[in-house]
Amino acid sequence: MKIIKKIRKISKIIYLVIAILIATIIFTNLLSDSVEISSIDFIGEATLAKGLLFQKTEVGGLSGITYDAKNDLYYAISDDRGQKAPARFYTFKIDLSQGSLKNSGVMPVGVTMLLNNQGQNFPAGATDTEGIALTDKDTVFISSEGNADQLINPFIQEFSLSSGRTITTLPIPKKFLPDKNNQFGIRDNLAFESLTITPNHQYLFTATENALKQDGPATQPNIGTPCRILQYNLFTQKPEKEYLYQTEPIASFFNITGKFASGLPDLLSLDNHGHFLTIERSFTGLGFAVFLFEISLNAADDIHNINSLLTVNFPKIKPVAKKLLLDLRTLDVALDNIEGLTLGPWLPNGQRSLIMVSDNNFNSIQRTQFLAFQLKIDPPILRWFRRIFNFSA
Repeated sequence: MKIIKKIRKISKIIYLVIAILIATIIFTNLLSDSVEISSIDFIGEATLAKGLLFQKTEVGGLSGITYDAKNDLYYAISDDRGQKAPARFYTFKIDLSQGSLKNSGVMPVGVTMLLNNQGQNFPAGATDTEGIALTDKDTVFISSEGNADQLINPFIQEFSLSSGRTITTLPIPKKFLPDKNNQFGIRDNLAFESLTITPNHQYLFTATENALKQDGPATQPNIGTPCRILQYNLFTQKPEKEYLYQTEPIASFFNITGKFASGLPDLLSLDNHGHFLTIERSFTGLGFAVFLFEISLNAADDIHNINSLLTVNFPKIKPVAKKLLLDLRTLDVALDNIEGLTLGPWLPNGQRSLIMVSDNNFNSIQRTQFLAFQLKIDPPILRWFRRIFNFSA
């Protein structure tokens, strides 16, 4: 009899412990702001007029975009190297009020020239501005690829939204800087295309579009490339970690010209827990191939102490985890050179919007294209139950 009582007592303790564990997991997930996307739907396209002039500048080369929720505005950086006008970013209104994007739904409403530390326009050829990310201080960080062939270093700088003047310059780790022997650092036009800041404004991330010269080859048909994601702590304004991002191999189709380009042009922070969206964009000879991935840094190795991936056991490095969300070739849309993405406002149906933009390279046969999507983001408790049932199955 005593044994039975002891068993019952132990059973009650076990049940209590299990109940506490379940309650803790549920409570933790309810409080978590971790984001995972369960579906994505296309809700419209808008194209700017070719050769569009705004305040005596040609609107084009839009390589990165960021959303200002407080003012319902978008800021898009032009990668013009000073050939059409000085380095600049544009302010846009994008109308998603009806839950979709119409062709007339994008309008430029401002242009801001970037000014250096002396309060002057950047000289022509000194910048290749590609990424842009809004802070909580009425400023934007902007990345420039520099020019590896001319030994012009890339930069990540903070600029005033109102005046465009430089405020802060973040240090770039030496491994990313080009050298005169052409054996080290970024490849020309394949450097810091991307820029994003976590929702808590603690971390800034950028990534190389292709491998550093000492890390391996640039992408080729049917061969991916090892990119590096670089993490900055905005409190200390110093780089902290790096992660390996491996792009997907893409085939080249009917490529009469022989031209082929592929890489990682942008990434977007979804939460404060290492989840991002990334674009991989390729020119295949027969138009563009664009893929949208959701990635996680959580299980990836920090490689900031590795100066060259070719000097280590590469297969043992854990890259970021990737999940394909959308192959944009499945859309009923003629894709252009998609290079930028940002979250937009919440739509009337309660879903979050996503905006992508293309860089037309100031080319008469290309377009400045805006694509809009709605994202279904499951609440944490639903994700938890889904994991439980999948595990049980």
